[in-house]
Order: sequence, then structure tokens, then C-alpha cells
Amino acid sequence: MEKLKVAVVGYGNIGGYAVEAINGAADMELVGIVRRQADVPQGVNVPVVDDISKLPQKPDVALLCAPTRSVEGFALQCLKQGICTVDSYDIHETIYELKMSLDAAAKEGGAAAVISAGWDPGTDSVVRAIMLASAPNGLTHTDFGPGMSMGHTVAAKAINGVKNALSMTMPMGYGVHRRDVYIELESGADFEKVKEELMADAYFATSDTHVYRVDDVSVLIDKGHGVSMTRRGGAGKTQNQFFQWKMTIDNPALTSQVMVACARAAKRQTPGAYTMLEFPLIDLLPGGREEIIRGLV
Repeated sequence: MEKLKVAVVGYGNIGGYAVEAINGAADMELVGIVRRQADVPQGVNVPVVDDISKLPQKPDVALLCAPTRSVEGFALQCLKQGICTVDSYDIHETIYELKMSLDAAAKEGGAAAVISAGWDPGTDSVVRAIMLASAPNGLTHTDFGPGMSMGHTVAAKAINGVKNALSMTMPMGYGVHRRDVYIELESGADFEKVKEELMADAYFATSDTHVYRVDDVSVLIDKGHGVSMTRRGGAGKTQNQFFQWKMTIDNPALTSQVMVACARAAKRQTPGAYTMLEFPLIDLLPGGREEIIRGLV
């Protein structure tokens, strides 16, 4: 069996777990890591470079484990070289615009891009679609947390004057959430100015956001997270059909595992950009179709 050659771009929370997930996949081979400072992390025995074009082996797929706001740039660079990409872009309001941007580059480069491939957006989006198909009329409520939001935490850390940060998602019920943001300031930074800039950021501007100053963020960090999703609706003329999806997970570990599964799917698609709603679920799994169908159906 020829293994899928995979590179990891970015070596933060998700990148480290992605390396572990790739190494645990019998049908994949980690061919390198791309990071701004091309120093080799402890325990890593593959090439580490600062540009994907410098890898000795050209990867089939690049997992873009960099912050959401840098995803598009990295993806365009890879797709133009004919390298498929998988990202966990998590700004829901602009996912379709990203899809359109990457779709053109992917088709030009003869590769596929799987976007927003985490657990939300991502696998939760697929579950919502199944619920909607099963009960077309009704309401779906999604409650996240309590837990650390990686995207919001990265956004908070990028605010001028912030030394370290943690953004917690707190479920209030029926799809309503509060953001509790804990920030550790740089020396001389003004808390009120930092708070004002943070609350104007797109990640927080439309949320019920509470900002707290702390001396040491590291003692608060817990990467656990979860989701409880329910739908109550009608199937035909039958009312009160009820569905529930619930899980408690390690946030970056699950995100990276979903991205690794989507690396398989990327190589099985025709060139273009896709969300997880747009390709067969079977493409996420290793092995032949007959074997998978016999085992799961």
C-alpha cells in the first residue's frame, strides 16, 4: 500500500496533535513540518523547514494547523503547487467566501482543499445536516463548552498588549453562549485599552464577552471542551421527533484527528474546495469501500 504523504504546517496546539495522529495512521507518512522558526521540536525525526517548497519530499496533502486568519495565505501557496490542503478555519460567517477563494486556486493547481475540517465547524456540521434531513421542520440548538476555544484564544493573544490569554466558551442554554476571556498583560499595557480592542475584534464583537485581568493565565488552561446539540421537529406530519448529539473531548486532539481523516478525503476528490458536507463520509476512512461497507452497514 502506497502511503499518503502528509505535511503539517504550523506546530502549535493542533500541529503537535496532528503529528501524533498522522504517525498513528497506517495509511499515512509524515514527510515534514513547516513552521516560522525551522528549529526541530523535541522527539521529531522528520525535516522541519520554514517553507513547504523546501521539503525534500513533496507532500500529497498539507494540514494547515496555523491560526485561522493565516489559513487562506498558506492554502493558496500549497494549492498552486498542486498540494491538497486541509484546514480548520473557524470563522463561520466567512466560510463560504474562503471556499470560493480556494476553489479557483485548487482547480488551477489540480488539487483539492477541504476547509473548516474540525469538530465545529466540521463533524458537527454533518450531524446538523443529518438531523435536518430527519426532521425538516423544527429547531436545532447547539451548546458548546464549557471549555477553551482555540480560535478565540489565538485571537485574544494577538491583541496589542496581551502577553497570554485564554478564552472560555460558557453555555447558557438553547444555543446562547458567553465568552469569558482571561488576559495576562505585557508590562506597561493599559487594561482598558486592551479590553476595548479585544471586544471590537470580529471573534468577540457579537458575543456576550467578559474580560478579566489575571496574573498568570497558564494556571487556568484546560483544553477540554464539549458540545450538546439537540433538534426537536417534525418528520412528515409526525411531531416531536427528538435528536441529541453530545460529546466531551480534548479540543485540539479531536480537531487534528478530524483533519487527518479529511486528508484521505482530499485525495479522493476532484480538484476544487469542499466543506465536510460535500463529499461522502466513506472518504474519511482508511481501506477499500467494500470492506468499509461490509463492516458498517
